[in-house]
Amino acid sequence: MAEQRHRVVVVGAGFGGLFATKALRNAPVDVTLINGTTYHLFQPLLYQMATGILSEGEIAPPIREILKRQENVRVLLGTVTEVDPEQRTVTAVAPGTSYTVEYDSLIVAAGASQSYFGNNQFAEHAPGMKSIDDALELRGRIFGAFELAELATDPATIERLLTFVVVGAGPTGVEMAGQIAELAHRHLPGQYDRIDPRKARIILIDALPTVLSTFGDRLSTTALRQLHLLGVEVELETKVVDVDETGIEVETRDGLRRIESLTKIWAAGVAAPALSRQLAEATGAKTDRAGRLQVNPDCTVPGHPEIFAVGDMMALDNLPGVAQVAIQSGKHAAGQIKRRLAGEEAGQPFKYFDKGSLATIARFHAVASVGRFHFAGLAGWLLWLVVHLLYLVGFKNRVTAVMHWFVSFIGRGRSERVATFQQVFARRALQQYRDHLP
Repeated sequence: MAEQRHRVVVVGAGFGGLFATKALRNAPVDVTLINGTTYHLFQPLLYQMATGILSEGEIAPPIREILKRQENVRVLLGTVTEVDPEQRTVTAVAPGTSYTVEYDSLIVAAGASQSYFGNNQFAEHAPGMKSIDDALELRGRIFGAFELAELATDPATIERLLTFVVVGAGPTGVEMAGQIAELAHRHLPGQYDRIDPRKARIILIDALPTVLSTFGDRLSTTALRQLHLLGVEVELETKVVDVDETGIEVETRDGLRRIESLTKIWAAGVAAPALSRQLAEATGAKTDRAGRLQVNPDCTVPGHPEIFAVGDMMALDNLPGVAQVAIQSGKHAAGQIKRRLAGEEAGQPFKYFDKGSLATIARFHAVASVGRFHFAGLAGWLLWLVVHLLYLVGFKNRVTAVMHWFVSFIGRGRSERVATFQQVFARRALQQYRDHLP
């Protein structure tokens, strides 16, 4: 009877889980990759999907297609709800079923969820930007707002419909605000009879005193200036205190104020998924304020060297929740497993190599911080373009993305404007489905 090979279970097919799985391609292991969707999502480009530039297929290639040549991996659809460190099993649920998988080594890369800072009721009226469902709903809300404004006759209603509020002035919020501004001022004018899309208000709100606070003062100031040139109203040191169907209430130095708006977008804050809490309770590990697992320097969970937490799941050295951290920590975990199986010394600490930060503000204008070097304007935008092309998975996706970027940035079209009532109103049904999961 053949000896059973080392079993590795990878939870999540984001950057951390996918790159960990690929790093184990030639290792003497059997990998089971469990993910809640059938695709790998390139989250940094969700805002372009929401604003009609890219389609879902271009930023979410099928996992099975990506890994079709990797013979030692099995891909399973499911959301992992429980890890049993004693039995070394994970339990997952999928529509209509649940199952358990055994492991010898476990890599948990379940990503992060949107954080509303204890105000989860805001989600119904201010969708986040963490999933394709979010982006499709926002696409319907954004383009639908212009259509409804064309039908409206009451000036107050029109103004409410044409006011877009983005909460959070990090990269996602800045990129979203910039693209909505380009829609209103460059792409949509001339397509409506009764309204002028250029009169739309785009308001970017953040509780911090700067936009893109992690990019440094120079690039932050450059980004703020460009947002103003686009017509974005930036309100800093402004805290959101309530969100409802027709508006948002904020607290500033001058007191409370209400902004009437039908379309609100939440791009502020992330939190670890529920699995992080369950795993912390099961292993006795500590978590940080965002719920991320506090791991050892080699990304293992304290007391459980067979369990690795990587990417947005781990709290280590104040590392940011960005794609490069997930990619590099996923590869590190895979490397540790391979060293153990080869009988080599393991336990080396994870060393993150910061390749820089990028954020696009408008066509031909982005900011980039790469080590000691800072780029803005066209140079930053070209760097942003190259980096994002490199990390898009699949040749076909790169080609079609370039074509859509050409149409959107050189011309005035948006090739992915289709939105359905199902996309706009399905959030409640999806939430009810999630609430009934075991």
